[in-house]
Amino acid sequence: MGRKALTKREKTMRLLSTGKNVTWETLRKKLDLTSPRAMIDTLRGEGNCIYVNKHEGQTAYRLGEPSKGVIAAGLKALSGEDYSYSS
Repeated sequence: MGRKALTKREKTMRLLSTGKNVTWETLRKKLDLTSPRAMIDTLRGEGNCIYVNKHEGQTAYRLGEPSKGVIAAGLKALSGEDYSYSS
């Protein structure tokens, strides 16, 4: 009895979780993704913070953590109010 094969989504997340930039070509060729951008959009929709970097005409993706500014902007977009805490 063998182990369960990983899905393309799981393979993509494992590759991104190394902390290194992963190029569009790498996702396309290594993981056989028809549309790497669609997979990245799906992962972003699940709440993963994936940044895009463009360098010398190539697109690369990196998994990161959102800054406080990004979180504040998201909360403001959802509620229409600024979130600030006073002690």
